Amino acid sequence: MNHSADNSRPAGLHAVPAFALAGRRLFRRGKLGASQLADAAVEALLAEALLTPKPALVDQRGCGAHHDLNLDRLLRSAHSLRGAFLDMATAAMGRVPDQSLREELAAIGRRGESAMFAATGGANAHRGAIWVIGLLVAARAMAGGDLAPHAIARLAGRIACFDDRHAPPQDTNGQRACERYRVPGARGEARAGFPHVTEIGLPALWSARARGAHETCAQLDALLAIMSSLQDTCLLHRGGPPALCAAQSGARAVLAAGGCSSPLGWEALLRLDQQLLALHASPGGCADLLAASLFLDQIGAPRRPQRPLAEVTAWAEVTAWRG
Repeated sequence: MNHSADNSRPAGLHAVPAFALAGRRLFRRGKLGASQLADAAVEALLAEALLTPKPALVDQRGCGAHHDLNLDRLLRSAHSLRGAFLDMATAAMGRVPDQSLREELAAIGRRGESAMFAATGGANAHRGAIWVIGLLVAARAMAGGDLAPHAIARLAGRIACFDDRHAPPQDTNGQRACERYRVPGARGEARAGFPHVTEIGLPALWSARARGAHETCAQLDALLAIMSSLQDTCLLHRGGPPALCAAQSGARAVLAAGGCSSPLGWEALLRLDQQLLALHASPGGCADLLAASLFLDQIGAPRRPQRPLAEVTAWAEVTAWRG
């Protein structure tokens, strides 16, 4: 698969969504209700999906390295998960991390997966994101008032440290990659308090904004910073260590060239896209953690001036802006 035009996509796919056209409100600080947290979670997933160009990932150009996903399915999946995020936030309010909450969230997450599969016709668009964003939604709901992003992530990690005793037997691609290559995977990342979000993704996002980068480039730089370090099980499953090495070294090359705001960095980004497409490898785990970064950026106690999640979302706009 590549990023050529997908004739199955509906007309108007490249339109800027309503929340971008409106300048997208920032979520209020302080106590956030379950509905607000669910909205923030869905909008983070929408912003990640619409961000273009992402190396070998589904975006506004096409399906990337995926054969069963396109942007329409990704957007429908994100919307389908609002109910699950709402239920997770509601379940966590007034609670502390414990076995009971962990298993309640897991049951909600499985219902969310069913809604996702129904929305996508059976394609796995956001299974990893349900785990990642769901934990962060629950942690923020549990906290009540303002917490810095790293504090929310640590609280989410405490929830993740409990096992789900009622989980049905699963043999997922991510689990097989973890066992074969002995990497932490999504579970290990969560239990560690999401270090690739709080120590890598968010600082890269904030640093790019502080340099005056366009929001599209700031978000892409955050994605690449995560990619430069994460042992992404999606990459390992699809292409083994060669795909992981190509992704990490290519991401580092983009950042070393000045990031996506620089002409050399932009060229390096497009080269990385082609390299991963040739390997049929997609950094889906990195995409989930970028969405988590965008979520915490919007609902955590502020540390940097913020901008709309989707300042530019239409690929035609991006190409015109890049010249």
